[in-house]
Amino acid sequence: MPRKSRHTAARLWVDARYRMRLWRYSYSRFRLKFGEALRKTSVALSVLCAVASLLCIVDLLLYFGFDHNPSDKALLHRGLRVAQGVFAVGVVYGLVFDYKATLRNSRLLKWIVDAGVLLSLLSWIYPRPENPWVEWLDTILYSNVFLFGVLAAYSVVTLSFTAIRLMGFRTNPSLLLSVSFLFFILVGSLVLMLPKCTVHPISYVDSLFVSTSAVCITGLTPLDVSATFTPLGLLVLSALIQIGGLGVLTFTSFFALFFSGAPSIYSQLMLRDMVYSRSLNALIPTLLYVLGFTLVIEVAGAIAIYMTVPDGLGLDVADKVVFSAFLSLSAFCNAGFCNIPDGMSNAALMAGNQWIYVVTAAIVLAGAVGFPILVNFKDVLLLRLRKIIAGLRGRRLVCPVHVYDLNTKLVLITTFALLVLGSVSFFILEYDNTLRGMSLWEKCAQSLFNALTPRSAGFASVSPAAFLPATLLVVMMQMWIGGASQSMAGGIKVNTLAVVLLNLRSVVYGHGGVAACHRSIALPSVRRANAVIVLSMLCYCIYAFAVLLLEPGLGVREVLFEVLSALFTVGSSLGITDRLGDASKVLLSTAMFLGRVGILSLLMGLVGSRKDSSVHFPQEPIIIN
Repeated sequence: MPRKSRHTAARLWVDARYRMRLWRYSYSRFRLKFGEALRKTSVALSVLCAVASLLCIVDLLLYFGFDHNPSDKALLHRGLRVAQGVFAVGVVYGLVFDYKATLRNSRLLKWIVDAGVLLSLLSWIYPRPENPWVEWLDTILYSNVFLFGVLAAYSVVTLSFTAIRLMGFRTNPSLLLSVSFLFFILVGSLVLMLPKCTVHPISYVDSLFVSTSAVCITGLTPLDVSATFTPLGLLVLSALIQIGGLGVLTFTSFFALFFSGAPSIYSQLMLRDMVYSRSLNALIPTLLYVLGFTLVIEVAGAIAIYMTVPDGLGLDVADKVVFSAFLSLSAFCNAGFCNIPDGMSNAALMAGNQWIYVVTAAIVLAGAVGFPILVNFKDVLLLRLRKIIAGLRGRRLVCPVHVYDLNTKLVLITTFALLVLGSVSFFILEYDNTLRGMSLWEKCAQSLFNALTPRSAGFASVSPAAFLPATLLVVMMQMWIGGASQSMAGGIKVNTLAVVLLNLRSVVYGHGGVAACHRSIALPSVRRANAVIVLSMLCYCIYAFAVLLLEPGLGVREVLFEVLSALFTVGSSLGITDRLGDASKVLLSTAMFLGRVGILSLLMGLVGSRKDSSVHFPQEPIIIN
């Protein structure tokens, strides 16, 4: 090849390489800008879907909560259609422009919900055929039930996943938990005022009080639940109790993990602590266990209650089912609500089968022992099964020295001791008072029931106002103690009481540390227990002082009992709840909120972690006598 031709070819080759590099650079810039635009669009759509989900829930509540004329109903229906359009755009965008992330972050149930949103568009864009191919499928796809169900499911999933993503921004867990409870309290207070939820209109203060009592699983109410709320109102009340019992974040975690993929590592660590899982790998099995155990106990409890409901109550089969289900849910969540006149002190119940009180007490106890103990039982059971399987295979399984946690042992021992002491004390003190005229079996059943329920549930088969002063003191002590930590119960918790008593023993004996069951209790746990005791007393004194100022016409004993019941989320009353003024009701609502979220946890969340400079200071003894 001539030199000129070779030179020309070289120039063309260099020019082509330059153009190729320039094209690659321009393409990479385009991909970068396009990817950034897609990312921003994805974030904007996520925010828009979250807002649309919230508005969709509000729209559905207004749609079902009020009696509407045709024009208002059409307006609300158009609002749901707008939300449906936003959801459809989000689903299509994720499938077309963000397929990899959608495939990575979506599970089977999320695909089902997304498919439901796309199928719901059929009635929007295609007229209903006169001669459908499949009659029942056509009826489902073109019905409002299908549309409303799909929109509600997508809204719940979206809001749950949004809450889990907010957890990834290292939000303080205590503040996040408190805000979530406050959110549902306010929403519940508005929903309970809907005309279709109540037989007659109620004031907002009463609605706020009942909503707070339900979410904080207290049971105090200035209203007669059976005479005030319709079946829809009882359904809303049940939902608030269940959400408050298991915890808002547990529900959102369930929907986020099982519908919308895995959250961040920080979110998973928070979820692990909330559902008491030992590792991230066991997070989903533990969450399933907690929710499954709750469902099994509530269903089994409802069946047992149904079988023990006396015929003298005068309920038909449907009402009997509703009563059994509601009572089982309320008992397991230690809420203390009852949907029949006079509650558990109803004359027909008292004169009927006493086994209903024993069954209810057993359900209350199951909810008061705490999920950490139940998870520990599950771990021990699985360990025993693996040991049996290994033995059948001729192998030896190495088991840990302590299969039961120290927390489990302390809770079970303290709970059993308090239950025995409370039952025996109630039996002896009230033998010739409120238990007069009953048979020995009835006295034993009533003693067990009335000794267990003041620990948090708040049920009462005999009026606390008729108790002897000594019995009332025992009951108030039980209300102050409550159930186990991380359970449905309130109070300072039996864990706290056990640690404080063990610390007292170590001080009396002159020991350098606190020990139990051949294990030493960590110093931070001892300090936290002492702090809980002090804070509970301070808050109780402050609230009691404030209510006594607001209600000078009420008896001191009744007010002190009422404040104790509210602050430690018990629900028992000496009969003055409906006589409280609006200011006192709002004040006791804040007391129930503090009792549920935990005063110490809330303070630690508000203050935040501070630098500890005390370790650099010299020690000096203080005279403690």
